[in-house]
Amino acid sequence: MGRNTRKRRTPLAAKVVAGAAALAVGGGGLVWANFNASAHEENRAHNRTRSAAAQIATIDCPDVGQQLSDVPDRARGEVDGELATMDSQITNAYQRLATTRRAQAGDARFVENTILGPLGDRRKAIIDRIQLEINRAGGKADDNLDDLAECQGRPAEQPQDGDGQDGGGQDGGGQNDGQDGDGQGQDDNGNGAAGPVADDFIDINDVQPNSRNSQNGLAANGDGGSTGTFTTDCGVNENNLFNSDNLIAAPGVDNGAHHVHDYVGNQDNDAFSSDQDLANADTSCQNQGDKSTYYWPVLRLQDGTEEFDANDLGGGAEGNIGRILKPAQAELKFVGNQQSDVVAMPKFLRIITGDAKSFTNGDANANSSWSCTGFEDRQVTDKYPLCPDGSQVVRTANFQSCWDGQNTDSANHRDHMAFVQQDGSCPNGFQAIPQLQVRLVYDIPTPTVENGQVQNPYAVDSFPEQLHKPITDHNDFINVMDEDLMNEVVDCINSGEDCQ
Repeated sequence: MGRNTRKRRTPLAAKVVAGAAALAVGGGGLVWANFNASAHEENRAHNRTRSAAAQIATIDCPDVGQQLSDVPDRARGEVDGELATMDSQITNAYQRLATTRRAQAGDARFVENTILGPLGDRRKAIIDRIQLEINRAGGKADDNLDDLAECQGRPAEQPQDGDGQDGGGQDGGGQNDGQDGDGQGQDDNGNGAAGPVADDFIDINDVQPNSRNSQNGLAANGDGGSTGTFTTDCGVNENNLFNSDNLIAAPGVDNGAHHVHDYVGNQDNDAFSSDQDLANADTSCQNQGDKSTYYWPVLRLQDGTEEFDANDLGGGAEGNIGRILKPAQAELKFVGNQQSDVVAMPKFLRIITGDAKSFTNGDANANSSWSCTGFEDRQVTDKYPLCPDGSQVVRTANFQSCWDGQNTDSANHRDHMAFVQQDGSCPNGFQAIPQLQVRLVYDIPTPTVENGQVQNPYAVDSFPEQLHKPITDHNDFINVMDEDLMNEVVDCINSGEDCQ
């Protein structure tokens, strides 16, 4: 498979992770098997001494980026780079957590003293630099950012806000830790990967229709207002364009996402692409006036396949293992607003929907939606669906469709956009734009769940510490339609037509 390879800037912490993770690369795609084997052996040998520290499943750090609002434009590049380094530090700390299970079992303070404490000190130093960069650029940094330096260990049995909201009975860590005879820890789900686990899956027949409890992602269109649609066909990544960058949140940073994305539409969209690069690029969209970039984390089938990125950061070296699954269908549709006409999106508008860190951040920005064909009135946010024979897995994302009328981005990449309110209208100060709806359909063999184990699971790529939880699914968009096409989209939607 091909991938985007233009690279320039890699946070130092990511290089540390690469060296450590490379030691764990094993055959058959079970890249983190060495980490997990030590946990498995130690649990067998020391089951009687399992301490609270040994039960810690992952690392939970406050999301500094989401708390930033007053960042002057000329400081944003440096601040985004600092935040990317912070992400790499968490990845490095999680890797250490996963490789020291024996030491944790023998010392209840090991995690705090050797992992969390030093991590907090390093985060404090970065926060200080972020504050300095904001103030130097003429902004006013929040003095309370220091309160976000400290991280915590999340025990496997400790749920997070939003977990279990759709399926019930989920335990946050997602497996019967220590209850199945083998005494497996959170880091080994039976296939050598830190998630997903059996409790992350639910039979679609057990999901109640119309039970998805989330204001985020409401469809904006309805019987009133602007009722038309515009569909753009950009394929399913036939060009094999993959990378683990994040052009929106971590521009200029190699491996800023720590997981791999599928890309359709714009063909020049790594972390170092300028707006001019995007405007001059080729596109996979049938309508050549649409050079927008549409991207999402790949799904993988954890079947032992060693992918092209098995040894790479963002891929196998950070726990994202198995065969990459392309969508069988990728439907990209723009719809209107229930209460009003829509206005044109500005060129280069950036929108992130969902939260790649929602397992630890909570569900305030989560916007994952999983279902099966033939059952799409049954949507789940924190479970992967088990679909019956003849049914396919469906991922959908309804983007924020209210724009502040001024900015194409914001410091936390969220404040310039909003979801519609319950009645379909935009909040005060925001105006309705065409709402992007992405529907991805996959042919996936249904995993088998028996005795608290899941065999051949599928999973969304994630930051390592997010444990491949389905609630971390997210979707990204940069508008690079030419002016004529955007006007056509708006006219079509406002006139109630269905166009493509």
